Amino acid sequence: MMNREQLLGMFDLTGRVAIVTGGSRGIGKAIAGGFAAAGAKVVIASRKKDACDAVAAEIESAGGEALAVPTHLGDLEGLERLVQATVERFGAVDIVVNNAANALALPIGEITPEAFEKSISVNLRGPLFLVQYALPHLLESEHASVINVISAGVFTSAQFVGLYTAGKAGLRTLTRTMAHELATRGVRVNAIAPGTIDTDMVRNNDPVAQAHMRDAAPVKRMGTPDEMVGIALYLASDASSFATGQTFVVDGGLTTA
Repeated sequence: MMNREQLLGMFDLTGRVAIVTGGSRGIGKAIAGGFAAAGAKVVIASRKKDACDAVAAEIESAGGEALAVPTHLGDLEGLERLVQATVERFGAVDIVVNNAANALALPIGEITPEAFEKSISVNLRGPLFLVQYALPHLLESEHASVINVISAGVFTSAQFVGLYTAGKAGLRTLTRTMAHELATRGVRVNAIAPGTIDTDMVRNNDPVAQAHMRDAAPVKRMGTPDEMVGIALYLASDASSFATGQTFVVDGGLTTA
């Protein structure tokens, strides 16, 4: 029978190195802080340097280790530099959390080629290439885990947000593909599909739209970024050592309707 120490040890990330994109706010910031609290060395990657620096400083003031690397997920050279900076500082990459997203939403009939390229480059192309750049280091890890943050919207009709959701649906497919191709090489790949979470991305919508998103879930409330930390920690840690290729929906019951 497992004792308390063994149980808690399953979730311990001590000594592991995690890259978290979109780590300066919302879900990414919560995950980065949670991983640091569990012992990981965390790399904060987001577009704005000041925001990345602030989160890294917050983690370090709490006793953790963090590195801020300003990065735009649509910039492939920047993603390669992100991995290089991580390895130069911490010597490894054990965990990649693809959380950064472009929330551009347009209805069918108004999607332009430029909008399509901008959305897909961040929501699909960037996560794929970040994993590929990090792959040589993930293959050297004894605890390699990739976590792709998608959206519960991929299981709905995604009215008026089809452009955003199409990229996330593609990332869900890549999650399964990566998981199968890398399973025997020691890399696990899973996805988290959040419902409506109280983040800047959601708050940028008008109050009517926010109320609709909130009330679409049976629980009649938005989730909080901190409520995504538990599932992320599970997927990053040895607690989920037999889980790969799966999408874990955390949506307040939205997709049960």
